[in-house]
Amino acid sequence: MPEKVAFQGIHGAYSQQALRQHFGEAVETLPCSNFDALFNALHTKQAKYAILPVENALAGAVNMAYELLMDSDFRIQAEVILHVHHMLLAPRGVTIKDLKQVRSHPQALAQCEKFLKRHGLTPIPWYDTAGAAHDLALETANSTGAIASELAAQLYDLDILSREIEDVSFNFTRFFILGDDDPPRGEYNKTSIVFATRNRPAALYECLGEFASRGINFTKIESRPRRNRPFEPVFYLDFEGHWQDEPCQEALTRLLQRASFVKMLGSYPAVKQQLVGI
Repeated sequence: MPEKVAFQGIHGAYSQQALRQHFGEAVETLPCSNFDALFNALHTKQAKYAILPVENALAGAVNMAYELLMDSDFRIQAEVILHVHHMLLAPRGVTIKDLKQVRSHPQALAQCEKFLKRHGLTPIPWYDTAGAAHDLALETANSTGAIASELAAQLYDLDILSREIEDVSFNFTRFFILGDDDPPRGEYNKTSIVFATRNRPAALYECLGEFASRGINFTKIESRPRRNRPFEPVFYLDFEGHWQDEPCQEALTRLLQRASFVKMLGSYPAVKQQLVGI
């Protein structure tokens, strides 16, 4: 059991739900106000691990998360995939017929747009989902609800008026567990790296070809602007396998020769996509 795990948000956030899914409900947690505070908690040893959301199946990559990963020396310890289910919450005794408006993070409101329209509920943007639940629990108004997690309902003693109100069922968020050390190998592993190519024709093709020629499967590739170097992208790459596997070692060695910059973010136990229904 880790000493403490940091997450961004307040208690009841989906990040806390994800870390409970990974570590168990008894895990001790440290809420952080933003991603900078999250990484600072690791730097200052306030927490042994941190959980970081990196992409959502609907909204795409969390850009700031990847920028902070590139700037830090922490290693990815594991991958966690949370199936996000939104709940309609209200104070005890309030029914859905009593509600006129619903608060939540703008992204959650957008993901539940059809449900809100069907019930004639006005969406009110809030700073985050757990915050909407927390603030609602402190009020006495009976016409306002919140969209948040089941965990938030439990923590703030709110009723769940309706479950799984999201418009689409494939709402998954991917998280990384971060820490100082290299984790032990799992049954199924991924490796995450970031690299930049030299400025010449076919440079990216040649870099990626080192993996393709060895039968290594990519699970993600995305380009991002490189800080302080306008119009020179870096590429974030996830591939199946552990860096100690012979084909992966060979591909990485050749990549180091071809690329202008390579950084290892981690080799870690990962989740097979078919296990979460994607």
